[in-house]
Amino acid sequence: MTIFKDHFSGHAADYAKFRPNYPPKLFDYLASISPGRELAWDCATGNGQAAVGLAEHFAKVIATDASARQIESAQPHRSISYRVAPAEASGIDPDSVELILVAQALHWFDMDRFFTEAKRVAKKSGILAVSTYPCVTVNPEIDVILSKFYYQATGPYWPPERDLVETNFESIRFPFPELTSQPFEMRQQWNLAQLVGYLRTWSATKKFIAACGFDPVDSLIQELGGAWRDWEQTRQVSWPLKLRTFRVQSGA
Repeated sequence: MTIFKDHFSGHAADYAKFRPNYPPKLFDYLASISPGRELAWDCATGNGQAAVGLAEHFAKVIATDASARQIESAQPHRSISYRVAPAEASGIDPDSVELILVAQALHWFDMDRFFTEAKRVAKKSGILAVSTYPCVTVNPEIDVILSKFYYQATGPYWPPERDLVETNFESIRFPFPELTSQPFEMRQQWNLAQLVGYLRTWSATKKFIAACGFDPVDSLIQELGGAWRDWEQTRQVSWPLKLRTFRVQSGA
């Protein structure tokens, strides 16, 4: 039995408010490589950001997450069925899903059990897509500050699974043939308060607070403010979005 590593339920509302949105071009692309557009599964949906994007292209989206709090904070949509379920036991009908998307979450799964579940629910020639995005970037001056916070201040508090994100899952042996995928970029126009809110959603930030008894973002604000200068000014904040796609050999 997999133990659910719940790093986000305690701040599900902030997660919904401050996490970046996925680019529409990502969902255009995923729909273009899917063998059909009847049903997609957004696995570990969190607050439903990716599910809403998929719903623009698929007749129905099943969006699951092991965290009931995350599902409670998810964005409602007439084409999305939200369910509390682990990735490894979705409860979805066999041979029914044309596209499975795991956005910034695969590193938390029991891989072997999830791949078995993906094979069970996928239609023949169905697609499994997994995406990751590493550290945020703004401009060279601010990036130096963010990098120090990421690697030094919060670095010891990142769960070991974070290494899989940094390496784009290179150490994972996927049991499905991989397709050629294109890179994307996530972009937001944020003021400094929004960036600070995002930094506080990091699982490493939460672990730092639990271990040390204070919020490391508080001491970062002054340094960031000096580089940002005007708190209300919006800047482009971006993340390189890496995508890997696979053809699930359902029934093979």
